[in-house]
Amino acid sequence: MTTEPKTYEGAVERLEEIIARLDSNQAGLRETLDLCREGKGLIEFAAGELEAVGKGLQELRLDDLIAQLETRSSAEPAA
Repeated sequence: MTTEPKTYEGAVERLEEIIARLDSNQAGLRETLDLCREGKGLIEFAAGELEAVGKGLQELRLDDLIAQLETRSSAEPAA
């Protein structure tokens, strides 16, 4: 097994290698099991990275919305 990837891109690259090896039908039973386990870990890592990026995007959109609301409220004439 390889070490944990440091990036989403690294995880995807390793997953592609694993898929290619499994598709080659040259992996034995034990190697297939090891590759499947590694692939599962990589998928979980990649999903976590995507979730973190999604949360970051939500925060940015929320910050933009707050800024727009503040701009609108300061531009409205006082009653």
